[in-house]
Amino acid sequence: MILTLGSFLFFTTLVAVLTWWITRRDDHSTTGGYFLAGRSLTFPLIAGSLLLTNLSTEQMVGLNGAAYTDGLCVMVWEVVCVVALVFMAWFFLPRFLKSGVATVPEYLEIRYDHQTQVITNLIFLVAYVVILLPIILYSGAKGMMGMLDIPGMLGSLPEQTGIERETLSLWLIVWVVGLIGSVYALFGGLRTVAISDTINGVGLFVGGFLISGFALSQLGGDEGIAGGVQILTEQHAKRINSVGSNETSVPFGTIFSGIFLINLFYWTTNQQIIQRTFGAKSLAEGQKGVLLTGALKLLGPLYLVLPGIIAFALFEGQDVKGDDAYGLLVRKVLPAPLTGFFAAALIGAILSSFNSALNSTCTLFSLGVYKSVLHKGASEKQVVRSGMIFGWIVAIAAMTVAPLLAGQDSLFGYLQKMNAMYFIPIFAVVLVGMLTRRVPALAAKVALVAGFAIIAIGYFVPPFNWIADSIGGYHFVGIVFGWLVVLMLIIGELNPRDEEFVQQDVGAVDLTPWRHARLSGLLLILAVGTIYALFADFSILMPTAL
Repeated sequence: MILTLGSFLFFTTLVAVLTWWITRRDDHSTTGGYFLAGRSLTFPLIAGSLLLTNLSTEQMVGLNGAAYTDGLCVMVWEVVCVVALVFMAWFFLPRFLKSGVATVPEYLEIRYDHQTQVITNLIFLVAYVVILLPIILYSGAKGMMGMLDIPGMLGSLPEQTGIERETLSLWLIVWVVGLIGSVYALFGGLRTVAISDTINGVGLFVGGFLISGFALSQLGGDEGIAGGVQILTEQHAKRINSVGSNETSVPFGTIFSGIFLINLFYWTTNQQIIQRTFGAKSLAEGQKGVLLTGALKLLGPLYLVLPGIIAFALFEGQDVKGDDAYGLLVRKVLPAPLTGFFAAALIGAILSSFNSALNSTCTLFSLGVYKSVLHKGASEKQVVRSGMIFGWIVAIAAMTVAPLLAGQDSLFGYLQKMNAMYFIPIFAVVLVGMLTRRVPALAAKVALVAGFAIIAIGYFVPPFNWIADSIGGYHFVGIVFGWLVVLMLIIGELNPRDEEFVQQDVGAVDLTPWRHARLSGLLLILAVGTIYALFADFSILMPTAL
């Protein structure tokens, strides 16, 4: 236990010191420096920050937990996202950078009007505060509790306190991580977040592969890794299938509807993720960073899905819940010093996603609400200060809500379901705005409000939730997306803009594209198809013989 804690504290301190040293002279007093890193990010920092912002404990714990339950088919979340990243590099990023925006709602104000920007800002803010930030903290705490056995460390807690060790551990980790993450995000700005993300990313990447290797070796016994692979392919062959049946959380058909749309939104219009691409030094650097992220995501199933399948083989027959499997696996297979190192890297991943989402929340509030609605004449210093104050309020709210999420059947499934409520309408509005010139602001506002309301009603209000469940959750949101696009186009025909929208180049960055962007994107899409086909067994989709 001493070795575990020692290596954990060493790596955590090392990341903090290195981040401070690299960013100590950065500009944190202006909106450009604080929210966009002075538009100075190069492709390694963009890729590292994109990867680790995504690669947090809702992925490590949640997706491996889904793999523990459903098998390899959940790799669709990692594989399909590569296609979305290619579209980001080819289509979306050039248009965002051309307008020189700091937020997605800011782009929508340029394309539609100010009210559309305010509505989108409010949707993002509610979603981040109520859904995203609490889930990041809760999933991180679950992973840490299993990995470091925090409840065991609190074994001396007197029983008469009336507080269970599990509950106390959950609250303790949530608040410690939340406070540290808030300091990173609110005092450092985007560049500090990107630097710490990249450093932590190296540790998490190495640690993730080490866990897969050690777990396979332990599963294989004397035969080592080769023996572990043989056991999985022979004794658990049905779980090594990229095609999901209707009994899984990701039925095969949903790949082409809700799952693909959620991935497209997440990697092309989700403020928390793409804000670091807005800080790119040039379009070419941004495209290289996005496509490098896509190449690295192809390796994702090896550390985000495979450990969950191995955990099932090791813990089969035991009373282990999916979202507890990853933390238990790490504690079981890693030597004590490496457990502390990986726990530190995982804390870095939690901090990365938390402080990135918090930084984006501050950006949305400061630029989209405070400066444009509440205090239009605010100075640069006042805008940055408003973001810091709002950020602390949001952080405290998220730390309070996070422990209340205990009891969800599938953390990853819950996250994707809740995300769809705001992913789908915002993505429909952005996509139609980029593809058309005469669709008016009225269409965007109707789609935002109607889309959010329809999905929420379909999820939570009887008897509509029964209808949505019978269709299938991801098919349901796919249908809603299609309906929203058609609705916007109809409004555009009946009540078009007086003048066609023409996007102006504000000269924020060099818009010369990377010359290898198209070829690299095509190769990534080909790799996605190859990987998926390699592990596909479509026989499970056939009707069972009577």
